[in-house]
Amino acid sequence: MALNVTDLRNGTFYKEGKDIFLVVTYEHMKTGRGSGNIKLKVRNIRSGSVTEKSFITGARVDEANVEKKKAQFLYCEGDNFNFMDPVSFEQFTIPASVLASQAKYLKDGLEVILIVSESEALGLELPMSLVYTITETGPGERGNTVSNVFKEATMDNDLVVKVPMFMNEGEKIKVDTRSGEYIERVK
Repeated sequence: MALNVTDLRNGTFYKEGKDIFLVVTYEHMKTGRGSGNIKLKVRNIRSGSVTEKSFITGARVDEANVEKKKAQFLYCEGDNFNFMDPVSFEQFTIPASVLASQAKYLKDGLEVILIVSESEALGLELPMSLVYTITETGPGERGNTVSNVFKEATMDNDLVVKVPMFMNEGEKIKVDTRSGEYIERVK
């Protein structure tokens, strides 16, 4: 089924050939004369590359048959990540190449949303932020309280994040899954 490009919005999926794209940003530009233009910033779900596309108003694209399913991360085995459907308890494996940079945020028992098209896993939707426990970090040095000084810390899932100097081992922090940056301390 074809979609009009004016129906595309942030978070919408569409298909071009064999590639499936996720609309990251949508902008409608109208000039003084003639038809308007639709400018999109899209991410190729399979390759992860982000590109800009431009369409004239009235153009059509193919609708992608994409489904979102809840899943729970179980464990990692080599280059494969094992998940479970929380309803049917069916277990399935996704290769590391599909998850790309999102794999570093996974921890045992984490609930995620899988993006699936025609029984092929295309990627994950992680929560905006996740809570981790610091397992290893350097000592906090006195005197560095005037400016924002950061040090590296290793989390309970081996993720390395820059945290403020006052953070110590055993403390919980919230991490932004889009940028990998420290957000705040969790009590």
